[in-house]
Amino acid sequence: MNRPIELVIFDCDGVLVDSEPIAVRTHVRLGAEFGWPLTEAEVMRRFVGRSTTSIGEQIAERLGPDTAQRWDEGFRDLHAEAVDRELTAVDGIEEALDGLEALGYGPDRRCIASSGSHEKMRHTLGRVGLYERFEGRIFSAHEVARGKPAPDLFLHAARSMGVEPGACAVVEDSRFGVQAARAAGMRSFGYAGGLTPQEWLTGDGTVVLTDMRALPELVAEHGTEQDGRVRHAARN
Repeated sequence: MNRPIELVIFDCDGVLVDSEPIAVRTHVRLGAEFGWPLTEAEVMRRFVGRSTTSIGEQIAERLGPDTAQRWDEGFRDLHAEAVDRELTAVDGIEEALDGLEALGYGPDRRCIASSGSHEKMRHTLGRVGLYERFEGRIFSAHEVARGKPAPDLFLHAARSMGVEPGACAVVEDSRFGVQAARAAGMRSFGYAGGLTPQEWLTGDGTVVLTDMRALPELVAEHGTEQDGRVRHAARN
């Protein structure tokens, strides 16, 4: 955990794009439609940060596999419509990315590892103009056996980028995400400027921030050599 940070791994929903409110409202609406009344707080606790597969398993256990499939189809349609109407980037993320680049964390030193599908991320990131900043370095939970809070996705991203887990830092906004980072042996920066309560993110190896603009300074503070210079390791 004390090694310099060589790779910054970003979650997508709630970290790069402000899509969590859309997703929560959509699940509440579908729950009412299909006979599982859910509050926004319950959706946060059960679904946010989980993979589509994990969410579908919970719905199938409660309502059956056929309903789970219809729920998933309805979610994709409603979510896509809402994204086109109202999605914005997370406040301050452009400044954070620019600041990281100034520190030397360019495109080959950052990536995305998200519970969402590639199709969903192409849509959301494309709508806010962030897709090109990560193109070719985007990893989905659909590529691994287990989603968050298991470490599989973050380990897959690190391996694909040629960086040891202990030299990675994860930017997350869900408790399942920071749990996955800890399980992977990675540090994390927990973003509590959205829906997730700060107390869900605190814990070993995690620095909590409420303003995304603070990220470059925090990465520099926790990812430097003793002489204060950021280490830029060559990819394997």
